[in-house]
Amino acid sequence: MEIETSTLMMMFFIILFIISIWKIYAFLPNEALADDDTTKESQDELIKIIIKVIQESDGNLDLNQLFNLVTDNQDFDSEHYWRFNHNRLKQLLNQYYIKNPQCSSIKDIYKTNQHRE
Repeated sequence: MEIETSTLMMMFFIILFIISIWKIYAFLPNEALADDDTTKESQDELIKIIIKVIQESDGNLDLNQLFNLVTDNQDFDSEHYWRFNHNRLKQLLNQYYIKNPQCSSIKDIYKTNQHRE
């Protein structure tokens, strides 16, 4: 029983193809990393910290002041949120504004959350 060259080549191709797919699968991340701050839970925690900082102030903050107060807050974990920067703060505020259409500024967030307490 003699195997043709094309059949042999096809078997090697299939075997090597399966091995290459397995190698790719082995390198894909299967679980969230410990310092991943892009998860929904991490974003919600950051928004809570931002709202807390706004509530502790009088609401008259610009983005730079808010950023400095958030990073100085005791609840802010700088190792976990190592990617947090001014742009990320703007994105989180925009997400909050989308979820709460009655708010369009930091002062509005302050006023809205004053009534919730």
